[in-house]
Amino acid sequence: MSNPTKVTGVILAGGLARRMNNQDKGLVLFHRRPMVSYAIDSIKPLVDQVIINANRNLDAYSKFGLPVVSDQNGNFEGPLAGILSAMAHADAGIVLVMPCDSPLIKTDHLQRLLKAGLNPEIDVAVAFDGERLHPVFLAIKTTLESSLIDYLGSGERKIDRWLMKHRMTQVDFSDAPEVFVNVNTLGELSALEGQGNE
Repeated sequence: MSNPTKVTGVILAGGLARRMNNQDKGLVLFHRRPMVSYAIDSIKPLVDQVIINANRNLDAYSKFGLPVVSDQNGNFEGPLAGILSAMAHADAGIVLVMPCDSPLIKTDHLQRLLKAGLNPEIDVAVAFDGERLHPVFLAIKTTLESSLIDYLGSGERKIDRWLMKHRMTQVDFSDAPEVFVNVNTLGELSALEGQGNE
């Protein structure tokens, strides 16, 4: 049984990053630091354990001194597959999830998400910027693991559709929508660096 009072942080770095010339986005440098390092710094103060979900360059990720878990198969099936693998390794009642490619997210943003997710009346808290959901920013109860196994086993992959099946709350970030900018291309990386964001 997972410890209901513990929180595991999960950093999703398992994608193929086709638009980034197939470079591993978490290891791409932003202001001379790998992007995943910003995620680690932001999430670590809030959780009992941090897990990196990665499907390539496992040795490089392991150098950050954190457990690295891959998807349960090698088909690059998207963020839900990464979340499921992390849940299987988490000794926690809740997982706090973020991607590796959003370097503007800070600890206080994640804290807002986690606070909502700790509400016993809900299953999952998801970030909402005032216009749209950001479904890879989640605080989610690990009791949903069996539901997620069934969902992926049925061939489904869409994260929004799965979230809607559960008691979900939207966490309002309309005061700071810009923090959800994620880097998908080398051009976007250059543009973000040019804004002077550290």
